[in-house]
Amino acid sequence: MPEMNINGYSMQYSDRGKGTTILFIHPPLLTSLNFVYQIQELSAQFRTVAFNIRGHGGSEPSVKEITYPLIVEDMKQLMDRLQIEEAFICGYSTGGSIALEFMLTHPDRALGCIVVSGMSEVSDWKLRNEIKLGRSFSRIGAVRTLAMSISWAQANRKLSLVWKLYNDAIKGNANNIKQYYQYSLRYNCTGRLEQIHQPVLLVYGEKDKQFHPYAKLLSQRLDKNELYFIKQTNHQIPTKAAGQLNGLIRQFIVSQMENR
Repeated sequence: MPEMNINGYSMQYSDRGKGTTILFIHPPLLTSLNFVYQIQELSAQFRTVAFNIRGHGGSEPSVKEITYPLIVEDMKQLMDRLQIEEAFICGYSTGGSIALEFMLTHPDRALGCIVVSGMSEVSDWKLRNEIKLGRSFSRIGAVRTLAMSISWAQANRKLSLVWKLYNDAIKGNANNIKQYYQYSLRYNCTGRLEQIHQPVLLVYGEKDKQFHPYAKLLSQRLDKNELYFIKQTNHQIPTKAAGQLNGLIRQFIVSQMENR
């Protein structure tokens, strides 16, 4: 992957295709490789940009603590450097929270938002415990164990993808990964959702019951949104239901651009 100096550190990123831009945001430990199927398919019609957050994959570790506002400012500078005026912001899982924060911080740079299995806060005990577990494994330096578990869950029984995700994940910096998990526990933008006026696509797995309350909350609070549940699918939508997700993203962006 090419690298670029962003806000004083070396960021790995990918930039493929032409046309309306989609900027992808990954969750802790994982990398932009988690969007491999979106980039492969959607770059035929759109410009797809993905990046590795500080201390993830081959991106340089961060001296500054990893926070959502810091990631948002890195995203903005990446867009500036790539001469992207506006983009659809797509975040998966906790990356969805960052997508919402970007919409709130730089609404003039966002055409709309795509939240995949995401949330505006972490309020249920089960998810909090899962994030705390990820934080704990990162704190003790057990990144390889955590990476194998998460990569296996994402890869839909495709061993080649398991190893690609795993090998990318273990390059990350344990402290930065821990900080990303930590910030996810305290982030909450629910009270500001009414400030988002651009269109938002919400996509969740029908079998991902744990996240259905978050989907309902976002759908109720966001001004303009479309909510979809993909049948027979759990949380790992980008890799396990790529075709359906890509179709929804394509339909959403084409519709929004036609109505501008």
